Amino acid sequence: MRRGLDRMRSRSEAGNQAALYTLSRMLHYAILILGSVIALSSIGLDFTKFALFATALGVGIGFGLQTLISNFVAGIIILFERSLKVGDFIELESGVHGEVKEISIRSTLVNTNENIDIVVPNAELISTRVVNWTMHAPHRRIHLPFPVAFGEDREQVRRAGLEAAQEVPFTMNDTRHKPQIWLVGFEEDRMKFELVVWLVPGAVKRPSAVSAAYYWALAAALERHGIALPYPQRDLHLKSYYGLTGSDAVGAAGGHARGDDALPTIPGTFTKGRGPK
Repeated sequence: MRRGLDRMRSRSEAGNQAALYTLSRMLHYAILILGSVIALSSIGLDFTKFALFATALGVGIGFGLQTLISNFVAGIIILFERSLKVGDFIELESGVHGEVKEISIRSTLVNTNENIDIVVPNAELISTRVVNWTMHAPHRRIHLPFPVAFGEDREQVRRAGLEAAQEVPFTMNDTRHKPQIWLVGFEEDRMKFELVVWLVPGAVKRPSAVSAAYYWALAAALERHGIALPYPQRDLHLKSYYGLTGSDAVGAAGGHARGDDALPTIPGTFTKGRGPK
């Protein structure tokens, strides 16, 4: 029966696949419980005589298997609530992200983009924060920050960024989801921009590869337009040098840096090649 439902799920629309998966799981559990009851009844066990014993045994099992029971109940909640479905791309509170491959009685199987299978207890998915990137829509928007040196033409930066977005095949470009360039702030040696793009459905589940592709295109576009990236720099404001001020101090400092012998002779100081004065 489960295999039949799986075949129906593979041929159905995306909206019905989660419902068929939930039905398949619940049918599996129901048949196991019903089959166990029928099997025990067929060998002559009378469940009415074991009601008290079953109650005591249930209390003991409840304390001993508390974690298992909580995971089972959490799995039922996940299946019926449909906040998490097979095929969804999720991000766990630990920062790990991947695609949901299976929701079982105790745990949920998450497969990362590095093809690593992570078994997550169902109770953890209920009690902690889980980001579902594809819960209602298969596409989403990302922000890619990049810096530009002061003095560069902002309109030129916009053109370069939009060109980079068009070169990447993951970009949506309809009327409502056009790429944009935002100027979001300033720092001491740079202007801070963001490339804001909407991703096509297939790219949502590949965040690292998508970011790398956009930054590669951005670097090429900025270089092509001759836009400089910022470098750390410091300005030195010289107020005095060996007792000199103004242009005299600047000239003396420049001569010292060049190694000139003709440096000013200041009382109580040393000059190059001479004794104390």
